[in-house]
Amino acid sequence: MTPVADLTARVGEIVLPNPVLAASGTFGFGPEYQSFVEMSRLGGIAVKGVAVEPWPGNPPPRVWETPSGLLNSIGLQNPGVEAFIRDDLPFLRALGVVLVVNVIGHTVDEYRRVSERLARESGIAALEVNISCPNIKEGGMQFGHDPERAFEVVRAVVETAGRPVWVKLSPNTDRVLEVGEAARSAGAAALSAINTLVGMAIDLDLRRPALGGGSGGLSGPAIRPVGVRVVYEVSRRIGLPVVGMGGIETARDALEYLMAGASAVMVGTATFGRPDAMTRVIDELPDALRQYGFASVAEAVGAAHPRGRTLEGAPDEY
Repeated sequence: MTPVADLTARVGEIVLPNPVLAASGTFGFGPEYQSFVEMSRLGGIAVKGVAVEPWPGNPPPRVWETPSGLLNSIGLQNPGVEAFIRDDLPFLRALGVVLVVNVIGHTVDEYRRVSERLARESGIAALEVNISCPNIKEGGMQFGHDPERAFEVVRAVVETAGRPVWVKLSPNTDRVLEVGEAARSAGAAALSAINTLVGMAIDLDLRRPALGGGSGGLSGPAIRPVGVRVVYEVSRRIGLPVVGMGGIETARDALEYLMAGASAVMVGTATFGRPDAMTRVIDELPDALRQYGFASVAEAVGAAHPRGRTLEGAPDEY
């Protein structure tokens, strides 16, 4: 009888039943998917970004399909931290799954205030600091592209969170390794990689940008090679656990990220086309692990890294 592969995953001190989490931004706050997904089977859930006050988001149109991908300009619409705690957190607690709350803000103080407020609530395993969203004018990428500012934001959250802090990295900078190092120095427990790539589409009929916000964030299979590369480099150089994401649709995609160095993965855009995409990846993962000679998720993590030598031709910077 073929032994069952061990799907247990670990991101720092957080133990997951399997390495597949719902990605922030595509899963709402959970209730939106309860009719389509067996929530208890997920490795965890990262909810939409939560700010101090409600954010209305960007003007429509907000999404635009592209070859092998999706552009979005949602603008991090959310009801604010108090409404999240009142209306959404009880439902999420009752699920009994690992819960990661994505934290957003325009200023360092706003990030700090969200963290301080959530610190008084139980049932949250970690905070994910979003310093990489391309769809807001202030905050977001201005922190994720500057190591000094990234350090300041992450330190503010770490000092107040009372739980592990993950930091979501931007692929839209040549300083991603520096930003990751700054996050580690500020006390981050893990890194998430990657957020969306900045892109644009033109509506030919209307002769203007297709998205109401002009440019937007590109996600989906088109960006997977970028995500794999960032995970590979960050996990080799920085020494923190990495949660990989970007274009994952199958167990093979997830395994590619694991072998590149991710301790766990998040699935996002795929759930728009198939709400059960995450549970399908979980179901397929044991066979994928065995096919490539792994008895567990832990064995696969970082398996593609060179052992005892430097990878020839690997760039030091982006």
